[in-house]
Amino acid sequence: MLLRLNNLRNAVIAFVLLPLLGLLVALGLLGLREFEHQMELRMQEDIELVARSIRLPISTAMVRRDALDVQQALDSAFQLEQVFGVYVYDSHGELVATSGPRSPSLERRREARVITEGGSQGAFDERQGREVFSFFLPLTDAGGRIIGLLQTTRDVTRFQAYIAQMRWQGGLAIGLLAAVFLLVVLIGHHRAVGRPASRLVDAMRRVGDGTRGLRVPEQGPQELRLLATTMNEMIQRREDSEQALEAQRARRAELEEKLRQSEKLAAIGQLAAGVAHELGTPLGVIAGRAQRARRGLPEESPATVEIRSLLAELHRVEHIVRQLLNFARRNPLNTREITLSALVSDVVARVGVGAGRPEIEIETVSGNGAGENGALILHADPARLEQALGNLIENAIHAASRRVRVDWRRVANGGRSMVEIGVADDGPGIVEADVDQIFEPFFTTKPPGQGTGLGLAVAHAAVEDHGGELRLDREWQPGARFVITLPAAAGGTR
Repeated sequence: MLLRLNNLRNAVIAFVLLPLLGLLVALGLLGLREFEHQMELRMQEDIELVARSIRLPISTAMVRRDALDVQQALDSAFQLEQVFGVYVYDSHGELVATSGPRSPSLERRREARVITEGGSQGAFDERQGREVFSFFLPLTDAGGRIIGLLQTTRDVTRFQAYIAQMRWQGGLAIGLLAAVFLLVVLIGHHRAVGRPASRLVDAMRRVGDGTRGLRVPEQGPQELRLLATTMNEMIQRREDSEQALEAQRARRAELEEKLRQSEKLAAIGQLAAGVAHELGTPLGVIAGRAQRARRGLPEESPATVEIRSLLAELHRVEHIVRQLLNFARRNPLNTREITLSALVSDVVARVGVGAGRPEIEIETVSGNGAGENGALILHADPARLEQALGNLIENAIHAASRRVRVDWRRVANGGRSMVEIGVADDGPGIVEADVDQIFEPFFTTKPPGQGTGLGLAVAHAAVEDHGGELRLDREWQPGARFVITLPAAAGGTR
């Protein structure tokens, strides 16, 4: 299988370790070859030194033609460990004396004569299956005339075995060193690069699978830490973008929902206006005729009782028609300065009388923002605001067990001065399933015939037309509390 160079580990091995090992092997071979060469020169120098040390006594003995002295000199040289054999030839190439195995090198006279004329030299030769090195040194008399030839030989078999051993040991050392280098590179790569890179890949895979809030560990060499930091910044930017996109989607969905709600309210308003307009005149005619018919009947007659019941139902229908008209009309506001405390007092007095529950206590509380001698001031349409506040108080009276609380105060919202009006009751409250529908037109939790579901919708529309907000206080316990938030007038009190 081909080496995958796109893998960082394999790339390090291919482009760093292998060239380094190649250089190491080349240097090892060159060093071993130089060692062999130096050992060979040392061997030749040793045998040459032996030859030169016995040259003078042998030359002297050759001049005196003293064969015994020549043989003694050869025997003394042969005793040396480095010497394999020593041989002396005369000027004609004839073997004169020998110490050691007989040399086959110079059995022909012509070869001895050529070596004698050429001066000292060395040569390798094989004898009896063993390789030897011979050093040839001419013998001269006192006048410098060549009188013979000295051949000193040395067995190089042990030398070659030593060199072979050195080669084997050198190769083994290079192999072990290469293995150590490879192991060091693999372990170093794993600890310094491989493990942090694996963590990076694992983290990015988990991020790609959709894991949120995950960060890449910033570990390893500086380059990997920088890469991890960059990845974390990229992940953070991605999450920020996703959050912004989700917020935009939520905002878009909210706006679409508001648009649908507005379109629905507009359609309902048009329908309500048409129905109320068509019902208003006939209802007025029926009520007038019923009143005239009642005047001509005895007070306690059955017909009078029926007419009273008819007039009560007509009053309720008129109330529904009036609510439909209020919901349908979204006329421009006729704003002016109004004192909030006075407005609340008027609405409480009017609604409390008409609600039909005199046992319910209505408590009004003025909060901060109005001094001891001052009152909160609003720029509002009195009729529309009275209508919204009256609907909330009326609903609270119908839902309360014993008490209704109306409070108001000044609050700060985003640097703006606002007025907050709360209407709370101690009734059963609003179930969670109905919370999202309470401001929709015609949605009511009252029994059939007791509510139109337009009170909160009309109040919500009136508050929004004033640039305010009507919301349900979800933290209020027990019962329910609705909060109106409106901009305060400049100055705020008087």
